[in-house]
Amino acid sequence: MPDQPPHPNHQPRWLSAAQREAWQQFAMMLHRLPAALGAQLQQDADLSYVEYYVLAGLSDQPEHRMRMSELAVLANSEQSRLSHMISRLERRGFVRREPDPTNGRYTHAILTEAGHAHLAEAAPGHVARVRDLVFDALDPTELDNLRTAAKKISERIDHWEQRK
Repeated sequence: MPDQPPHPNHQPRWLSAAQREAWQQFAMMLHRLPAALGAQLQQDADLSYVEYYVLAGLSDQPEHRMRMSELAVLANSEQSRLSHMISRLERRGFVRREPDPTNGRYTHAILTEAGHAHLAEAAPGHVARVRDLVFDALDPTELDNLRTAAKKISERIDHWEQRK
């Protein structure tokens, strides 16, 4: 893994035709998949794609609670944007906020029983759409390749983010 980006005086390393095609297909999928999943969630559960993953992320935590700052990382969202989303989810009764009992400078988002029930009702349709759009399109070797590629790309992203 390179430790630095290419020096600005070096010639750019252009993509080959095969890399360019793969990149275009990958970028299109990155754009279209969340939109397709979000449309299903909006229609069936009146949730956005990010709202669903915030509720799901909370449901996976002990006591269904998480610091807002950690939830922002999970949701890949700025704190202010997440705060607005949590306010909308609070108005619907799906989440509540409380000061962190171990450090009052932080706030926890907590999944309510109503939020958990709504998530449980939304999950089967969401999983069916994920299965239909992603997993049913891949054979076992392709699935393994997707998992491997996603892991390698995520590790490189982590590497570059740690260098900031």
